[in-house]
Amino acid sequence: MQRIDKLWWLGVALSGALLVLLGAYAAHGLASRTSADMVSAVETGVRYQAWHTLAMLAVLVWRRNTPIAGQRWVLSLWALGIAAFSGSLYLMALAGWNLGIVTPIGGLLLITGWLALGVVAMFDRLPAKP
Repeated sequence: MQRIDKLWWLGVALSGALLVLLGAYAAHGLASRTSADMVSAVETGVRYQAWHTLAMLAVLVWRRNTPIAGQRWVLSLWALGIAAFSGSLYLMALAGWNLGIVTPIGGLLLITGWLALGVVAMFDRLPAKP
């Protein structure tokens, strides 16, 4: 396995750990510090981070079997999307920061990652069946 792929696996593992930690905090301790709307924002961030972390795992498994250069674009778009979308929601709820346009930009990065996944899969040259 290439070093860069090991770093992707580490990043996905850290994302998984962080989403469980923040999900547990939202469920058990955050309500005493902030409003129900902010708890809901953290839960939304956790949900989107969870789905995209799982999707990144799937791409990494696919990459291990069939490495294609475009897969790194998909992983990068999703990683940036998680950081911008979920990260901005976490900072809004936990630190009181209003990052305005960052959340929708993160959403666009997540969507672009899904579209890139489709492009990568469609243009992959599969071997001919015997």
